[in-house]
Amino acid sequence: MSVTPSTTRPLANLKQAIRQCRAERAQHRRHYAAATESLYPSLQTRYPPPTPGFRPSQAIKQNRFEIGLRKIPVIPPPPSTAKAVPDPIASLTSLQLSTLDPASFRRRLFSALNPDRARVGDILLVRLKSGEPFSGVCINIRARNSPIDTAVLLRNNLTRVAVEMWFKIFSPGVSGIEVVRRKEGRRARRAKLYYMRLPKHDIGSVEGVTRTYLRGRQGGAPTGGGGGANKGKKKSKN
Repeated sequence: MSVTPSTTRPLANLKQAIRQCRAERAQHRRHYAAATESLYPSLQTRYPPPTPGFRPSQAIKQNRFEIGLRKIPVIPPPPSTAKAVPDPIASLTSLQLSTLDPASFRRRLFSALNPDRARVGDILLVRLKSGEPFSGVCINIRARNSPIDTAVLLRNNLTRVAVEMWFKIFSPGVSGIEVVRRKEGRRARRAKLYYMRLPKHDIGSVEGVTRTYLRGRQGGAPTGGGGGANKGKKKSKN
């Protein structure tokens, strides 16, 4: 069975069109190269063709010392902070401590090397720059990774309601910390006196002890340190 000319003619025309496009493209490239050489003859002298064995990675090295090019200014790198400050966190911490505690009173009060340091079980008085001072039994001294984050947890009873407050010893809002009274008797072998939250071990309010301490600081005659949570109750006659 013979093939009709209507099916073979489109393929032949397509091949002929592709050959014609290739020939026109090659001719256009030749004309473009000749026109560039005639319009810009300096390109052939200033930028000669690459030498045999040319690699693109060496293009910068070959054109580095070309005559007529302006030298690009090179800015030197900044000084290394790692050499100037080997431990920036320690330097910043010491700077903050010297600013917040210039006389080192609070650092000495809570230093582990000080035998007379404040410990859990002591009654502390925290004076604030804005507001009334707060006194209470220290039941926890939290010292985290950085010494500047050291905080104390004080517990007191206000109007027969137990109140606990955290105070950071190096806070700008704290003007001073004083030890009102040391823990009497044998100290508990615990770092956190959370058992004092139980009614059995709760010592109640320490306002009376604080008033006695402040009266003694002012030069007055000290009085008995009442002021506990059970103050004012009548004793049962048994």
